[in-house]
Amino acid sequence: MDSIELSAWLRLSLTPGISRTVARRLLAQCGSAPAVFEQFPAALLTPAQTTALRTLSAQQQQTLQATQQWLQSPPVGLVHAVITLGDARYPVGLLETADPPLLLYVAGAAEMFSGTAPVFPPQQALAMVGSRNPTAQGAIDAQAFARELRAAGLSIVSGMALGIDAAAHTGALEADCAVPGAGPATIAVLGTGLDQIYPRRHEALAQRIARRGLLVSEYPLGTPPLAAHFPQRNRIIAGLAQGTLVVEAALASGSLITARLAVEQGREVFAIPGSIHAPQSRGCHALIRQGAKLVETAQDVLDELQGLPSRPPVQQPSAKAPPPPVSPVQGELLSALGFGPVGLDELVGRTGWDAAHLQAALLELELEGRVARLPGGLFQRLERS
Repeated sequence: MDSIELSAWLRLSLTPGISRTVARRLLAQCGSAPAVFEQFPAALLTPAQTTALRTLSAQQQQTLQATQQWLQSPPVGLVHAVITLGDARYPVGLLETADPPLLLYVAGAAEMFSGTAPVFPPQQALAMVGSRNPTAQGAIDAQAFARELRAAGLSIVSGMALGIDAAAHTGALEADCAVPGAGPATIAVLGTGLDQIYPRRHEALAQRIARRGLLVSEYPLGTPPLAAHFPQRNRIIAGLAQGTLVVEAALASGSLITARLAVEQGREVFAIPGSIHAPQSRGCHALIRQGAKLVETAQDVLDELQGLPSRPPVQQPSAKAPPPPVSPVQGELLSALGFGPVGLDELVGRTGWDAAHLQAALLELELEGRVARLPGGLFQRLERS
């Protein structure tokens, strides 16, 4: 794409009052982005929209220049790209949705943009979403599922938010994938410009993703984190993947928006069940009641995704020494804990132990990584793989 065509695409996407729907109609009528600015088809535009298209504001000019600079000066080993609806590299999954973005800002390793392989391999991605405030077990599950699914050849798509998103990206980056043509390890879809990493604490994670995966956004450089953008970006997360796996979600979670969009796009929806006492499980349980597929292992997901090979999970080497064997006393306490969050008073009632004895035993299990201490004085058993 030459600079004139790219500038026309960028300008069309930046013009106030021109929605994605209107822009797609203009492109269909005129045949190309530059032609839109040559023809200004009155039948498709209001007078205000025509005026907006004819006007290049100082802010638009500044954004165009910043984008050109961003495209020309990526960090060593990376590529910055703008992939438009008319680009052969545009993801097929998004083209099949009702509201595809006009263009995508993309950052990733240089080798992903070389050769003939598509940047976004079709039929090889799974979205993983969930709570920003997961239980300790939920975060462990998300990371483990992502690791195994990536090892089996899937690209893991998520939104780089706190909690489940971050765990999913991390698990995918940890995986050892030897599947030919497996594509990027993980794809992070941002609700900001790619130069505005949010949350800030994920800047290091974003750098890791760019080296082994892709950072993607439909929003221009400089776009800050605005609340309305995050539900919008969820349609891209769902659209890039064959299916969506919800690990933990409250009933009001934005993850349920992603699941609904996946259903509307004809994609699979999976959910991991959890404790009936955990608010983070209620959204998943609601999805299961509505027809989402209940999954307990990564292989359950692979078995459902048609056209993908079912491979045994790849065993990942552990950097930690195995914990000591569980003693009979510890086993009794672990059984009493179950797998849902439990308070100290409830545990006293379940075990009959005094509080001091119970707290000492819980601390021992916590140090061994078998139990997590949660906010609100709760404890939760962790399933070690």
